[in-house]
Amino acid sequence: MKMLNAAAVARSLPYDRLIDALENAFRGEVEVPDRTQHQIQSPGHPPGTLLLMPAWQVGGVLGIKIVTVFPGNLANNQPSVGATYLLLNATNGQVLGMLDGAELTARRTAAASALASKYLSRTDASTLLVVGTGKLAPHLIRAHATVRALKSVLIWGRKPESARQLAASFGNEPYTVTTVQDLQAAVQSADIVSCATLATEPLIAGRWLRDGQHLDLVGSFTPEMREADVEAVLVSDVYVDTRAGALVEAGEIVQALASGNFKKTDVVGDLFDLTRGTCEPRRSPKAITLFKSVGSAIEDLAAAELATQPGNRS
Repeated sequence: MKMLNAAAVARSLPYDRLIDALENAFRGEVEVPDRTQHQIQSPGHPPGTLLLMPAWQVGGVLGIKIVTVFPGNLANNQPSVGATYLLLNATNGQVLGMLDGAELTARRTAAASALASKYLSRTDASTLLVVGTGKLAPHLIRAHATVRALKSVLIWGRKPESARQLAASFGNEPYTVTTVQDLQAAVQSADIVSCATLATEPLIAGRWLRDGQHLDLVGSFTPEMREADVEAVLVSDVYVDTRAGALVEAGEIVQALASGNFKKTDVVGDLFDLTRGTCEPRRSPKAITLFKSVGSAIEDLAAAELATQPGNRS
């Protein structure tokens, strides 16, 4: 059995190979039951949550991500969220590997955005704006740069110092990395806008968007959260990672549906459709495309299988 800590997971999942692995996974046949959630009582502290996210390929591999959320840990300067991934043989149940779930999740999330961009952003896209400076931000930059020949990366954050620190962490790249403070101006100058925040009120306004842009929304994962307003959804050709998740969990989509001006059938396609060629990707050079992801156990399974392949750099 392979044991991969965060550093080993990072070495084992270069973005070019991971993006290809996700593409093949969405083209294939994977069983993905609904995730289950359990509340765990923690005496003297707020209740914790246990999330179980399984997926498997018949005759292939079986995996489950185990996520714990214990808010009370913050009082003891401990992480409130933990994640571990267990990979097994789907034929005999033998354990193949145990992986750091946080690194796996960050990398597969960024790779899913890059996979969507491969189909949806203009091939001549050269300027990326990243909105947010959290753990996902550097992954999104490197993943997007894998599928598009970026010349310039702009970073905006609520805390300018955090944006400067993130920019300074990049060196010897084929693109420049700089910070910006005027979000509207930055959005209007970018070819790709990638958002990874915990915003509950929109940061991106639809009236700011221009022809030919691609908007990548990663951060929101509940109906109450959203990084872009309803107008941004309405002026865009909308794609999602999976309809089953995005239509009920993504605040941008849920609130657009609630407005009455957007219907479920207005979603052009998901990653299954894009990778299988059953929906139209970018419809024209002037189209504004929007990709909304909330994550899928398919992505975890594909990443874990790639990371544990014999001969991988773990």
